[in-house]
Amino acid sequence: MIHEEAPKNFNPKFSAAGCFCEHDGKIVLLHRHENKPQGLKWGIPTGKIESNETPEKAILRELREETGIKLKKDEIRYFRKVYVRYPEYDFIYHIFHASLPEKADIKIRASEHTDFKWITPKEAINLQLVPDLYDCIRLFYSIKLFTI
Repeated sequence: MIHEEAPKNFNPKFSAAGCFCEHDGKIVLLHRHENKPQGLKWGIPTGKIESNETPEKAILRELREETGIKLKKDEIRYFRKVYVRYPEYDFIYHIFHASLPEKADIKIRASEHTDFKWITPKEAINLQLVPDLYDCIRLFYSIKLFTI
């Protein structure tokens, strides 16, 4: 479960960074390999932040490694951090956004992902997503599930 403020007794095991890479109203999602954590689910390019990295350096590295997208620091925008609590551990998740001028030629890493797709955020919430990505999409894109 994600929290906008650190919950009581929050003890992060690590920090991670993810990026909504967007072109023409669609974001790129990666389908996780079945032998990976959260296998067979869809997610945005994401990875753990290494000890010598800032969140910005980590997401630029992860984008390059997971998709082949090579961006510079001024081509990404920091959105916010959220606090994620799983039953087994806590972590901090930094969310970024990149508005791509053209649809990137995605080159997935076969050991981590089996496929990718460009999809609208509203369509994405109907897929089997990694935990809490539904909430991150709704938070970033201000999508409401139900209207009264």
